[in-house]
Amino acid sequence: MSAPANVMLAIHEKKTTPTDLYRPLRLYIASAYSEREAAAADDDLAAVRDLRADVEQPSLPDPSSLERRRDALLAYARALSLVEPRFPISPDRAHVHSLTFTWHDAFKTGKKASVASIHLEKAAVLFNLAAVYSQIALAADRATDVGIRTACGSFQSAAGAFAWMRESGVAAKAVAAGATTVDVTPECAAMLEKLMLAQAQECFFEKVIAGGKPPALCSKVARQVGIFYEEAYAALSAAPLSQHFDKTWVSHVQLKAAQFYADACYRCSLDLHEKEEIAQEIARLKIGISALADAKKVARGVAAPLLDSVNKLESNMKTNLERAMKENDRVYLMRVPDASSLGALPAASLVKPTSLAEVLDASKERLFSSLVPDGSMKALSKYTEMVDNIIRTQAEKLQQASEITRVRLKEMDLPDSILSLEGNITLPLDLKEDVEAVQISGGPAGLEAELQQLRDLSRVNQELLVQTEEMLQKEANEDAQFRTQFGSRWTRPQSSTLTKNIQDRLNLFASNLKTAGDSDSQIERGLKESYPLMSILDRRPIESALPSISRPIMSLDGNEDAIVGTLKQSLRQLESLGAQRAGLEDMLKEMKRKDDILPKLMAGVGSHDDLFKKEISKYDPVCSEIADNIVAQEQLLLQIQAQNEQFAAVFNLEDYKVARERCYKQIAAAVAKYRDIKKNINEGLNFYVTLQEAIGKIKQQCSDFIMTRNIQCREMIEDVQKKLAGFSFSSSSSQASMQRNTSAPPDQNSPSPPPPSSHAPHVQGPYGVPPGGDSRTAYSQPYPPYGVPPQQPPYGAPSQQPPYGAPHPGHYQQLPHQQPPNHDYGQQAYPGGWRGQYYNPHQPQQQPPYPQPPYNAQGSYPPHQSSYYRPQ
Repeated sequence: MSAPANVMLAIHEKKTTPTDLYRPLRLYIASAYSEREAAAADDDLAAVRDLRADVEQPSLPDPSSLERRRDALLAYARALSLVEPRFPISPDRAHVHSLTFTWHDAFKTGKKASVASIHLEKAAVLFNLAAVYSQIALAADRATDVGIRTACGSFQSAAGAFAWMRESGVAAKAVAAGATTVDVTPECAAMLEKLMLAQAQECFFEKVIAGGKPPALCSKVARQVGIFYEEAYAALSAAPLSQHFDKTWVSHVQLKAAQFYADACYRCSLDLHEKEEIAQEIARLKIGISALADAKKVARGVAAPLLDSVNKLESNMKTNLERAMKENDRVYLMRVPDASSLGALPAASLVKPTSLAEVLDASKERLFSSLVPDGSMKALSKYTEMVDNIIRTQAEKLQQASEITRVRLKEMDLPDSILSLEGNITLPLDLKEDVEAVQISGGPAGLEAELQQLRDLSRVNQELLVQTEEMLQKEANEDAQFRTQFGSRWTRPQSSTLTKNIQDRLNLFASNLKTAGDSDSQIERGLKESYPLMSILDRRPIESALPSISRPIMSLDGNEDAIVGTLKQSLRQLESLGAQRAGLEDMLKEMKRKDDILPKLMAGVGSHDDLFKKEISKYDPVCSEIADNIVAQEQLLLQIQAQNEQFAAVFNLEDYKVARERCYKQIAAAVAKYRDIKKNINEGLNFYVTLQEAIGKIKQQCSDFIMTRNIQCREMIEDVQKKLAGFSFSSSSSQASMQRNTSAPPDQNSPSPPPPSSHAPHVQGPYGVPPGGDSRTAYSQPYPPYGVPPQQPPYGAPSQQPPYGAPHPGHYQQLPHQQPPNHDYGQQAYPGGWRGQYYNPHQPQQQPPYPQPPYNAQGSYPPHQSSYYRPQ
């Protein structure tokens, strides 16, 4: 390996010699299973052979080739995970004959290891996978954001591969099998892991420097880079690596460690200069310069770009040191502290080894899936059942012990009584949740605002009701005025006969409003009477309302503290036993997870019963610890019971329990009363909202009714005016006049014809038509006879008649266009024309299309049927 121009290191792959996996593995299948199984496994064997052949080929340096090389190594590593449990490839059990793996040392290629061990093969493949990751990282262009992310991620993946070699035991097993090359030892894997992490952290350092981050952050990142390099250098300086690597390697890592320690000092000094801490700035600069000078003395053969970078850093630090010393001598006059008095520079680690568990998971691969004999599967199932039985039995014992502890402590009111003595009082969980729900919704103090909403809604409904009644009364007064003026000529029905149904509804609304007002008063009285009870719910925290255990006023022997301390110590011991039980249960589950005897079963050495007895015995120590834990807990509970009796006698716990239960009941009663009042208020709010909607719809109907009556009034006034004027024409002249009226609208500016006689009575103009308006012809259709149901849909249903103002055959088509009546209410015309249901008092009232308001609904809001009306 060499140090390239970008002063980072990549690792070369291990070289291997071609190995034929197909023939030895097939012979083993045929002898251990059958020729039929061997023939069935031909495709899988060929796939493994091809994967091994791909690994044997040298890789190319371009990025795409490196990525293909990485994928090939990952695929072969997953295949080896499936080969290992099925084929005993090892020196001591060489059942797979003539199969030996040969791998050369990556750092001293003249050395090699040839061992019949699949662990050497796995360790070498993982090493090469890490090497390819490092080459991908080195090939990335770190001058770009994408490149620096790729480099940083690949270095962390390389560190993850080396960590997997070490943590999974592959490296150690390879060494134990006789692999004599140093590069696959756990020590070398640990060193290379730290080196890859150092270079990944260095990528982050380049990123924060390029991003102009604060000097303090840059110092922390640089210090962590130096720490990783220092750890790698320490491993290179110790056996078995101290004599294995080239001196330029050691010098490179050592100089890198010094460089980034000095850079951390440099960035820290910049931060200190901004804070005008000149003395510490000078000290940090001196320490960094000294570290660089010492490292340069022993650096031999390092890359020129690295040496140039170190020299540039040293020059900058010396320049800043000279400036700081001058400022201190002239201005600050601070004493420069000794290096030993300064604390360690803070570090910030931003990288970690990437876990390869997912990419190396072979659970979804199908290689050799049929090569587990039925006998071995049955034996494995039997052993698994034995292990499950042990774990189930012990888990039941542990759970039973924990339940006994919980019940016994609850009976003794522990540790609640101790917590109460110390001021840490708590409510029962369900009661605390109820109180929190009340407080979140506003608490008792918020009920007054909701009562004000009730009052406001009641007032709004009352105003709507009054407005509607005034509208009807005004129309009735106008109708009576015209009836008095025109006498028998005023033939349309009286308003009171047409609005009877509406008036009945309005009266019902008024009655319901009065009843609701009485209910509102009851709620208000109930709130006022219950507020002293509910006020406890406004205490925050609610625990402040609870009583607490107080120390005795007079003490005879002064041993209260000793009693409490002894009891607390026993409770801590009990808690420790509980934690131990949880750890023992987890230990059993972890042992089962790692308990894989399939390779031993497939090896076929000895009887299954002997193997089971040996393997199952490893659970005995844990079972013994569980039994000891349960015995110790029982003894400790007896001790706690005696101590608690003494504690209860000294601190008068019985009175405290009575007071506490009384407070619990008071809080529960306050919550219940609050909910009851809250429920009644909500019912009242719903009632008023629904009633407001119903009154609004009735008001709209009244507006439509009044609009229709105004149209009828205007037409009838025109008819009466003509009759009073005494017009009498011949049929021909009448026909001509009718044609003129039909063919063209009258001039809006022409005056109306004067009355025939000065003694004719004065006739009021049409209601809603301003003086000087057009004179309309008499309406051509007579009123429908009373009692004949008009073919009219109910209110709110689609009407077959056009709305007011649209052309209507036979009637409205003879009328000239007229401006809408200037009515006070400004509502749209009644949707079905004036022949509506209000003009047929004998026709049953149609059901309105909107939902019935709550005062007619069963159980919603009628008096004496809803909790809203229940006295508080």
